[in-house]
Amino acid sequence: MFSDLYLIYLVSGIIILPCILLSLWASAKVHTTFNKYDRMPTSTDWSGGDTARMLLERRGLQGIQVVPGKGELTDNFNPSTQTVTLSQSSYDSTSVAAVAVSAHEIGHVMQQEDDYLPYRMRAILVPVTNIGSRLAIPLVLAGVLLQWLTVLTEVGNIVVFIGVCMYGLSTIFMLVTLPVELNASHRAKEMLAETGVLVTKEEKRAASKVLSAAAMTYVAALLTSLLYFLRFLLYVFILTGRHRRD
Repeated sequence: MFSDLYLIYLVSGIIILPCILLSLWASAKVHTTFNKYDRMPTSTDWSGGDTARMLLERRGLQGIQVVPGKGELTDNFNPSTQTVTLSQSSYDSTSVAAVAVSAHEIGHVMQQEDDYLPYRMRAILVPVTNIGSRLAIPLVLAGVLLQWLTVLTEVGNIVVFIGVCMYGLSTIFMLVTLPVELNASHRAKEMLAETGVLVTKEEKRAASKVLSAAAMTYVAALLTSLLYFLRFLLYVFILTGRHRRD
């Protein structure tokens, strides 16, 4: 059994390595792209914070706060507090990159306002995924132990199945997150074009590159999560399969 586990660990590690490298590349790409276009000022001289407030006002949303935060690229929208937090690199900056990132976060606000299905699904999955990630491995181990007790084999199978499903929630979460982020970026591009915050073709092209680079991080995260789930699934099959053969 241990030789089988070692072989799977080795092979899956080799398969997962490109995804890890892709994640590192995507993260570096976001930072380099943002830093590049953070030096390109907008023709309209709009800051990220002003842009966010203006986009909210155009939709008549008065209950959403836009506040400065700490760090770089830590921008987020918290639906529980109805607050858009823009990082130091976005809030006061009048760069194309800052405006693009701010508009992306307002895109999430619009998703909530429009009751966008993937956004609603992601919100539901957040607490469930957090619980599942903590319980998955203990449940699988408990299920395997129960399988060794002949009278509780069926119970063990059920517990193992629940554990596998719990572990898979993180992959489902990333699968739902991808369209949410892509849609928010699409909304950001449309809003910036409609409102005239970005005027020249160069500015619009730069904003698109910033948003596309950010989207790559979610593609990489989804692939990595999927491969980790498949590796976990193979471990479970070996543990339960060896017991049945014995």
